[in-house]
Amino acid sequence: MGGSPSSATFPPSIVVQVKALACELPPRRGLPLSRFSLADIRQEVLQQGLVAEISGATIWRWLSKDAIHPWRYRTWIFPRDPRFVEKAGPILDLYQGLWQGQPLRPRDFVLSADEKTSIQARHRRHPSLPPAPGKPARLESEYTREGAWVYLAAWDVRRAKVFGRCVRKNGIEPFDALIGEVMGQEPYRSAERVFWIFDNGSSHRGQKCVQRLQACWPSIIPVHTPVHASWLNQVEIYFSVVQRKVLTPNDFDSLPKLEATLLGFQERYEKSATPFQWSFTREDLVKLMARLDRQSRAAAA
Repeated sequence: MGGSPSSATFPPSIVVQVKALACELPPRRGLPLSRFSLADIRQEVLQQGLVAEISGATIWRWLSKDAIHPWRYRTWIFPRDPRFVEKAGPILDLYQGLWQGQPLRPRDFVLSADEKTSIQARHRRHPSLPPAPGKPARLESEYTREGAWVYLAAWDVRRAKVFGRCVRKNGIEPFDALIGEVMGQEPYRSAERVFWIFDNGSSHRGQKCVQRLQACWPSIIPVHTPVHASWLNQVEIYFSVVQRKVLTPNDFDSLPKLEATLLGFQERYEKSATPFQWSFTREDLVKLMARLDRQSRAAAA
């Protein structure tokens, strides 16, 4: 009978070589590809003369056994702050209910705040159509831009409360206004300590931010994330929910309608929200950084 040889025909050494090929970056082999597809791997195997003939299905079975998917990728940012653990550790401790090795007190609160910028109101040229039996919802691809909001939000880490507002332009004044809104109401107004977790955005960066905020609200303790570490800021999880459930797809014929929807979702979400189950600890971070250091040293060797 004709056809491709079965996987049982190939010796283990060939299977190993194919898997090793799939785990390489094509540019390092001098190939004009950003990543391998199944067809690319098959073509390279044949061009190298590893085998006379092989099917894509056979290669797929071999890779699937080890969950190797070279056609997939994800982006990430390598920690480059030499004080990464020193800066990130206190934030992870706060998520575990600790500060400087001691449990948080009953009148302590932890808030995470940031901006989601450039949220456009995209007015579709034709009305969106709802789903129907056998048909998905349909969205006109052409749209006009009706402007954009900056959505400022603060997330109470332990109480699952959301505070937010839409502004046309980001800056110190609107960001401090959000903080003032939160700090002007109970239980924050009479709190013993209110920890605010920020990234290093221009409106809340560095020691000047700490001095400015504490001059107005002495109970505030600003805690900044390391550079390029937004994943440590829990409000980003809330923003991802907003992106999925409110802004995708985006069909708003005016800025006021977009604002009303964002604030309406905020109220709706808070009614059923629970604190995010954050399990990554300071100890996990130390282990991760040690592993990354070993990998860096091995790559440089």
